[in-house]
Amino acid sequence: MTGDVWLPFPADEVPGLPEGLDYRFWNGEPDFPADPADCAYYVVPYMKGAEVAVRPLARMTAVRTVQTLSAGVDHVQGGLKYLRPGVQLCNARGVHDASTAELALTLILASLRGVPDFVRGQDRGEWRSGFRPALADKNVLIVGYGAIGSAIEDRLVPFEVARVARVARSARTTERGPVHPLADLPELLPEADVVILVTPLTEETRGLAGAEFLGRLKDGALLVNVGRGPLVDTKALLAELEGGRITAALDVTDPEPLPREHPLWQAPGVLISPHVGGPTSAFMPRAKRLLAAQLTRFAAGQPLENVVLTTD
Repeated sequence: MTGDVWLPFPADEVPGLPEGLDYRFWNGEPDFPADPADCAYYVVPYMKGAEVAVRPLARMTAVRTVQTLSAGVDHVQGGLKYLRPGVQLCNARGVHDASTAELALTLILASLRGVPDFVRGQDRGEWRSGFRPALADKNVLIVGYGAIGSAIEDRLVPFEVARVARVARSARTTERGPVHPLADLPELLPEADVVILVTPLTEETRGLAGAEFLGRLKDGALLVNVGRGPLVDTKALLAELEGGRITAALDVTDPEPLPREHPLWQAPGVLISPHVGGPTSAFMPRAKRLLAAQLTRFAAGQPLENVVLTTD
């Protein structure tokens, strides 16, 4: 294989990279490290936003692979129109499973057990005891049952949940049980005590958790979003939160970052974290292992993994 490989960290910091490729370090700086027309494999800078992600694509006339370091690829899709046919877009399936699943469980437990209220009480020197819900015996619905959804279920099992229902784009069977299609959501939502959104953002899932979706949730249900902000209709969610019927724990919001004066900050029953599902100490070693494996395949002319789509 010929052509440059653009990496968002120095090549000498990535163990196992194959020899024979020309590595260029670019992490979203104003100046490109080389002519984008010479790039064959582009690794998108992590958490630099869509503007940075797509900036070089129009000039990458010879690129054969675009590799994200996120599970979602919505931040690069706006630039795919610049690419010639046959370019493969790969995501980072497997890199964020542990971190995002950990955060999902953290948000669930913190919300149910009232941790934010305890922190506010500690700030004021107030002893705020009381009776709170447990995760044990709850019915949990995972919407978006891919690698991360499966990792979330792995971590739910020890908490003695009553049931885990699984939903993905299409129905299938797993070792743990059936995965329902999105079309089954209307009948599954009223049974769920906790609903976890981890589905990719597509035209089909944008606004998925709208007024009708939220209206089907039982009183006291907890909505957790560790997927993408636009999966949820923010206006509809605010109406439910302000009415006190449900609660929410959000690692992602729409808009994002959430403006300082946005009413979601002050809505009752909501816990917000600033999109931190992926960036943990677990990210870098997994990302580097993924890149070493992918580029070894690329250099050998072998099929790549995690191919999300091929441009036409």
